[in-house]
Amino acid sequence: MTLELTTSIPAPPPAARWWRAGAGSLPEVRWAMAATALFAAGGLAQVAGAPAWLWWTLYLACYAAGGWEPGLAGVKALRDRTLDVDLLMVAAAIGAAAIGQVFDGALLIVIFATSGALEAVATKRTEDSVRSLLDLAPDQATRLGEGGGEEVVAAAGLRVGDVILVRPGERIGADGHVLAGASDVDQATITGEGLPVDKQAGDEVFAGTVNGTGALRVRVTRPASETVIARIVAMVEQAGATKARTQLFIEKVEQRYSVIMVAATLALFVLPLLWGTPVQDSLLRAMTFMIVASPCAVVLATMPPLLAAIATAGRHGVLVKSAVVMEQLADVTRVAFDKTGTLTEGRPHLARLHPLPVAGGEAADRLLALAAAAEQGSEHPLGRAIVAAARDRGVPLPAATGFTALPGRGVRARVDGHLVEIGSPVRVLDKSAPADVRAVVAELEEGGHSAVLMLLGGSPVAVLGLADRMRAGAAGAVARLTGLTGTAPVLLTGDNPRAAALVAGQAGIADVRAGLLPEDKVRAVRELQEGQARVALVGDGVNDAPALATADAGIAMGRAGADLTLDAADAVITRDELNAVPAVLALARRARRLVIANLAIAGTFIAVLVAWDLFGELPLPLGVAGHEGSTVIVGLNGLRLLRDAAWRRAAAPATKARVAGS
Repeated sequence: MTLELTTSIPAPPPAARWWRAGAGSLPEVRWAMAATALFAAGGLAQVAGAPAWLWWTLYLACYAAGGWEPGLAGVKALRDRTLDVDLLMVAAAIGAAAIGQVFDGALLIVIFATSGALEAVATKRTEDSVRSLLDLAPDQATRLGEGGGEEVVAAAGLRVGDVILVRPGERIGADGHVLAGASDVDQATITGEGLPVDKQAGDEVFAGTVNGTGALRVRVTRPASETVIARIVAMVEQAGATKARTQLFIEKVEQRYSVIMVAATLALFVLPLLWGTPVQDSLLRAMTFMIVASPCAVVLATMPPLLAAIATAGRHGVLVKSAVVMEQLADVTRVAFDKTGTLTEGRPHLARLHPLPVAGGEAADRLLALAAAAEQGSEHPLGRAIVAAARDRGVPLPAATGFTALPGRGVRARVDGHLVEIGSPVRVLDKSAPADVRAVVAELEEGGHSAVLMLLGGSPVAVLGLADRMRAGAAGAVARLTGLTGTAPVLLTGDNPRAAALVAGQAGIADVRAGLLPEDKVRAVRELQEGQARVALVGDGVNDAPALATADAGIAMGRAGADLTLDAADAVITRDELNAVPAVLALARRARRLVIANLAIAGTFIAVLVAWDLFGELPLPLGVAGHEGSTVIVGLNGLRLLRDAAWRRAAAPATKARVAGS
């Protein structure tokens, strides 16, 4: 009989660390905080009926704290014959103060100062994480001389052809090929494979991966500057620099709007003077125009829906890093998934225990007890999974003696008088092994399992199948994304084709690309983009970081993600729930619809008020009321996405009508 098991080893502790950015050290953050505090103090003083000079002073101090840096940047941009929108905002704020609307100007200053601070935090954090990635590769390595002598040298100084010794538990110091020795190597940081890979003479190894229980002699094949880890750093930096140029849709038209608005304001002030209009009247009309035409309502038309969507997603375990990212999520037309740690949990569990006829009628639970007892002293993930399976089934474990770990082969121990050996079938079986044993091993491996052979007294008695476990809701999330985007997701993984095909079949994904290194994943993302797809990549490992940075929107599973992965990503799912991926995409699309509606409202108000001021006599109080009214309307409309109902609606299965209208 075959025993079916679904037990996994315990999950690692949460590691959603991307927001720990040391923000207080950035001048942009300090000035934005000061401007916000001064604005709040001025508002409280005004509401409390304090003397006008007091709250005016506080508001003007807010101007100085939040406006000096964008103002200076705008002046520098003028030298390059570019009219920066930040300078326009500062000018509009000063104009508002000139006609008594100092509150409006201070609010505008706070909005822009806060936006600049958030951008500075994101940039610094990403740069720090890229630098920290290099720590994966050790600083030193043990180089072997021609006479066999050992010399500890800087890993960065290793040259092609050098031979290094990698002891158990050490990180490998360079890319190379194994000359001698056998071990298992955890190379999840490079390939994303969830299980350690057996290595022996002739196999390739990568800098920064972790050696297992055996010692390896490795011949260096690449200098430090060309290792896979170094290439990952370069790819993340290059992709991040490209994406940094992305702007909000409204920012793409700000340049022309800024020029037109400034030109119109100057014309309204200068031309009437030529016709004999008093300076005060001409200035009042020009300032009225600047107030009613200033893009406050347009800014609020765009930002509140996006920021409200960010806040709502954050309350439900999805951290979206900026309003630009929310716009990018709304545009996604194709989703690509990593496998290990993304569609799956990223931890091995014992899925099957297949007793062999030679076992002599030994019950599956008895065989599991013997296997787990032998594996209790092992640190290998497969061994820990076998022990966890036995404990979760309540199987008592007998005492084991004489435990020995055989690097690259498995473990050996004596349990209840039996010599128990557990290891890789490739290392244990010889050509004379029974055909039925080979058939069971082949069946499990073809099904995407890692097969482990168990021997008693030197005879095979059982084959254990270990595999990664699919995340709950993975198939449902894939189906929802297919309906939402109109295109089926694709699987991009560094794992072997058999394991990839098994997971893809369970998740409902037909397009599978396996055996990919980090640069291969980047190439695959770019191929999708060249096919006019707006790509969102969902991943979790360091090997996913370049592709996350390259994709139009990178989404990281953040509970166990590496620092670089979380920072290269545009959004982080902190609860590791795949259903959050289609939910945040649906929420982003609703936010975009609200932005479009708000822009129509704001544009209508501005057009009416500007026409009134140009072709009639618009009273200043009425112009301010209309301007503020439009600002309040679009702001409240956008804030509707703060309600929990907005997330529930986004997370609910989409109907055909909603998908078509998204």
